[in-house]
Amino acid sequence: MSNGLFNGFISIDKPPIITAHGCVSKLRKLLKQKKIGHGGTLDPMATGVLPIAVGNATRLLRFLPSGKAYNAKIRFGIITNTDDITGEVISDRLCPNLTLEAVEEFLPLFQGKISQRPPAFSAIWIDGERLYNLARRGEIADADIPIRSVEITEIKVLGWTEGDHPELDVAIACGAGTYIRAIARDLGEKLGCGATLSGLQRTHSNGFDLESSLSFDQIAECLRADNLKILAPDHGLYFLPMLTLDEDETKRWRMGQAIAIPEDFFISQYARIYGYDQEFLGVTEVVEAGLQPLVVLKPIN
Repeated sequence: MSNGLFNGFISIDKPPIITAHGCVSKLRKLLKQKKIGHGGTLDPMATGVLPIAVGNATRLLRFLPSGKAYNAKIRFGIITNTDDITGEVISDRLCPNLTLEAVEEFLPLFQGKISQRPPAFSAIWIDGERLYNLARRGEIADADIPIRSVEITEIKVLGWTEGDHPELDVAIACGAGTYIRAIARDLGEKLGCGATLSGLQRTHSNGFDLESSLSFDQIAECLRADNLKILAPDHGLYFLPMLTLDEDETKRWRMGQAIAIPEDFFISQYARIYGYDQEFLGVTEVVEAGLQPLVVLKPIN
């Protein structure tokens, strides 16, 4: 912490009901700090990992990796207008004879690169307006929602609960833009009984996981004890190549000057830059002129 302000990342273990924006507002009040942003939305019903950047680390949010992972619970026989259990029930069908074996036959259809229609109640933009606003006013039909290409890297069955509305527990690893609610809905359609998402916990997001996440109660307690330790600004950037500059290069790069690319340096679009004293300085863009400063966390005025 510098000058009473935090700079870095906090991975929140988001509680249910509150939105991602609500988490940012709550953290601003706890830290008494305004410059805070989150690394991607999470449905209000969902819990789990929500990466939040604090201070100058907000400038690094766009460089975080996109992979996400979830533990989801899918309830069969129920169809809602939001594709999750919080929505209005459209159809309620008993399906006590549905088996895990029948469900598993269709799971391979949801792995790899697939086409997906986002839920009507989602935050994507259509014609300059959020889709959920159009859905609330009844001004959008399913056929008018653009189909997206998303990637599911893994689906693993965790458990199965029998009953009139059987439930499947599944772990899902996926790329950016994937809606787990849509997977639940589409799986129910394939089986002919309908389904909705009844529980969702994000276990990994943008390079952060549950093990490094804190609840709001834990953050408040650490603040009372004056021992809150947040994650370093470069915590989520481990996948970017890194380069350490000498003293002269450090000064010039911090002043906004491009640095020549070392002959043995792995060429990538972006790279992490560290000063001669091993301090993380920011992110550089690799261009023909050299290593062009893109985000300089501590510039020299």
